[in-house]
Amino acid sequence: MDKFKGALMVGALRLFALLPWRAVEAVGAAIGWLTWKLPNRSREVVRINLAKCFPELDAAAHERLVGQSMMDIGKSLTESACAWIWPAEKSLKLVREVQGLEVLEQALASGKGVVGITSHLGNWEVLNHFYCMQCKPIIFYRPPKLKAVDELLQKQRVQLGNRVAASTKEGILSVIKEVRKGGQVGIPADPEPAESAGMFVPFLGTQALTSKFVPNMLAGGKAVGVFLHALRLPDGSGFKVILEAAPEAMYSTDTETAVAAMSEVIAKYVRAYPSQYMWSMKRFKKRPAGEDRWY
Repeated sequence: MDKFKGALMVGALRLFALLPWRAVEAVGAAIGWLTWKLPNRSREVVRINLAKCFPELDAAAHERLVGQSMMDIGKSLTESACAWIWPAEKSLKLVREVQGLEVLEQALASGKGVVGITSHLGNWEVLNHFYCMQCKPIIFYRPPKLKAVDELLQKQRVQLGNRVAASTKEGILSVIKEVRKGGQVGIPADPEPAESAGMFVPFLGTQALTSKFVPNMLAGGKAVGVFLHALRLPDGSGFKVILEAAPEAMYSTDTETAVAAMSEVIAKYVRAYPSQYMWSMKRFKKRPAGEDRWY
């Protein structure tokens, strides 16, 4: 059954990738609109997450943001299909603006390992191609459950000569070794970690269990951190890539200080582009002691 599901999913992704870009965006928005209007678990997760993270919104504003978020999540699906199927060079043409490229250039020239830090905001698959055009990093990722999709991603995410590492013990070790020898890696810093691998720090209107992995690699200046995000442009023509140096607090040897600083940067971008975050992700499944579960 999983083999059939995988083949079906890969087939759908290939169909999306046949569409012209404006149609890719329109179909993605339509899929998102339907998931907003029809009862489903993802919609409820989005509603819960937004209510907790933006408690200042009234009911009407909250529901508008739910709808826009669902449509942007739909766009992320169809856009990512293109990034996975198309040649990387075609996806890179969608990067219309770049802000802060000198930050990455300076980090690469430092002679230290470079940790590219991102989150599930905007389109991280297009961002992957952009980052891999600048250097040859190891991209850290959580494998999808369907084998056929995982095989596709492993193939398409290394088009530019980079490597990938799954979030296994072996993958974690390969990423750490790469940074220690002065190489580059790319890591999404917002998936919820195991409790032993993270700590609760502020994130928008709540507390979020946040990974210590990236801050531990930067602690004491052992490596250089650079935040990268590919944000959807308002006119639908493509993306703006924004790069920002990790703040000084992220290099602290006090883990809580460093993790909180990382969370603050990610929260800043999410607050600036709230509908472009993957709110359907159960980001807050684990809660501080004494607090009720959300989902």
